[in-house]
Amino acid sequence: MKEIIKIKESCLYIHDLEAAKAFYHKKLGLEIIHYQPQKHIFFRAGASVLLCFNPEDSKMKLSPPAHFAEGNQHFAFEVDKADYEHCKSKIESLNIPITDKLIWKSGQESFYFNDPEGNVLEIVPVGVWG
Repeated sequence: MKEIIKIKESCLYIHDLEAAKAFYHKKLGLEIIHYQPQKHIFFRAGASVLLCFNPEDSKMKLSPPAHFAEGNQHFAFEVDKADYEHCKSKIESLNIPITDKLIWKSGQESFYFNDPEGNVLEIVPVGVWG
């Protein structure tokens, strides 16, 4: 569908929403849009939204349709090229271990780290995909 212009929301399934709140809001600085303890927390990430659902609650829903996942999920945050090294330094200064770094076809580097639930997060500079 050519009408699709972007992915507006990405979703993670997180059992400990308080840990997600501490990590994504307090450490990474994402604005909280909505929080319902034991159920879900939503964050603003630039022009996108990161949804964090407790899978034990969301897999029982009728509306919106039931959904959940298990295991380590993945998504990437995009940052301006000029901010990439600063973001890497900030992650390290927060004592969040960088678990991997890759050099892509574009010649640009990205790096990976985990949230408290074990999800695999990545920081990519603008243009990494061309």
